[in-house]
Amino acid sequence: MTHRQVLEALSGLLLALFVAMVSSTIVSTALPKIIGALNGTQTQYTWVVTATLLAATATTPIWGKLADLYSKKVLVQISIVIYVVGSIISGMAQNTSELIAARAFQGIGVGGLQALVQVVIAAMIPPRERGRYNGYLGGVMAVATVGGPLLGGVIVDTSWLGWRWCFFVGVPVAILALVVLQKTLHLVTVKRDNLKIDYLGATLIAAGVSTLLIWVSFVDSSFAWMSWQTGAMVGAGVVLLALAVWVESRAAEPVVPLSIVKQRTTALSILASLAVGMAMFGGAVFLGQYFQIGRGYTPTEAGLLTIPLMAGVLVSSIVVGQLITRTGKIKPYIIAGTVVLVAGFAALATIDHQTSLVFVGFGMLLVGVGVGMSMQNLVLAVQNTVPLKDIGAASSTVAFFRSLGGTIGVSVLGAVLARRVSDNITHSLAAAGVQAPAGGETSNLNLGALPPAFQHIVRAAYGDATGHIFLISAAIAVVGVLAAVFMKPAMLRSTLDLSAQKPATEEPVGAPR
Repeated sequence: MTHRQVLEALSGLLLALFVAMVSSTIVSTALPKIIGALNGTQTQYTWVVTATLLAATATTPIWGKLADLYSKKVLVQISIVIYVVGSIISGMAQNTSELIAARAFQGIGVGGLQALVQVVIAAMIPPRERGRYNGYLGGVMAVATVGGPLLGGVIVDTSWLGWRWCFFVGVPVAILALVVLQKTLHLVTVKRDNLKIDYLGATLIAAGVSTLLIWVSFVDSSFAWMSWQTGAMVGAGVVLLALAVWVESRAAEPVVPLSIVKQRTTALSILASLAVGMAMFGGAVFLGQYFQIGRGYTPTEAGLLTIPLMAGVLVSSIVVGQLITRTGKIKPYIIAGTVVLVAGFAALATIDHQTSLVFVGFGMLLVGVGVGMSMQNLVLAVQNTVPLKDIGAASSTVAFFRSLGGTIGVSVLGAVLARRVSDNITHSLAAAGVQAPAGGETSNLNLGALPPAFQHIVRAAYGDATGHIFLISAAIAVVGVLAAVFMKPAMLRSTLDLSAQKPATEEPVGAPR
């Protein structure tokens, strides 16, 4: 494909990726009104977000493996259709159970798009040239991640639209992406005989991951960390994943090739992706809540205040992508990105309900720059070490763990935030001698219905507790720095496949240096 053909196809891919990412973030500022309109519970509130992330995470490696066996173009189009159908059903839901089920179905399409867009780009463009295009990719993901909450806030604040348009708004864009890709994307499908799809391995991976993520979502809220429910769910999840590893080691066409995962670059990229995933998803969700509840801004204003995060990702991903293409080096930029990410989280760890917005914006900018420098480049580092026939499985494996990190981050940090807020409110009420209003814990989010004295206590509790979760995020991001430091330095190859040059030598994890 010529440069012009690549850009035309890329426009359709970026449109598809944009709606997939927006679907995960657009509800973050709209959820209070959505759950209120459908008369849902606090548990269902969490699952409207988690259902999509869970389905996307569990299916990502499966989509990636299918891309190595079948037409990548057709698979991308199937993912878009699944997303469109799920979006329409979500917008028409009459109760929270229907909405959660529709969001889970929508997540299958989202998982496909998150994995396949990068796979298709890898099939079109050599790694050395891929840096500049990955910059565009990172920019779109940044706009979607931070722009989603802003768009959701505007929709629910606009009386003639209503919350259902949070799901309908992406449908026209997805259909446009489908049309653009049909006309512009032209990839050669390599026909392979005696195809064997590892259905058992795929099922075990999806079941094991789903079980553990469901446990993360409910632990400490519906049951204790040390309980029979925890033992049963964690035990089942570990057993299922252990069986998956055993099956994958013996399958002719494994969903997640263990030979790739064992490689040093892939293993360390996976580790770093977990940290970056927590930053990308957790940061946007909890910063939006901080501005709305802790500082008293509207959903639209909260979205606008997160622009420094979006700007940091957008600018850094494009600039660093160009630099990587010019130099052919990638490790220095990943290390620098993870270090900046830690610095950003460390700055946000000091905020409370009275912190200057300028300082909060500076911390968000650092986090955005760190994510932009590292997120897509971790995938690129892995793509550079594997042959073209394994690009799908390798790319989707990294995307899978990034999404897994995001899902765990939202669930665990959300649980820590809720516990911290509860403790802060209890302590402040006792100190001020203020009587808590009746109605249960969920009434804390409905600030307009609370007495003025209690409103101030709730705002201070949320504002002060947010810094604590970013301190945890900073500690986790340090793992990303260590993983980046130990990655093997390598020049990006200028060919699509390894067969056109000397095969890359990549030692397994634990090999002597």
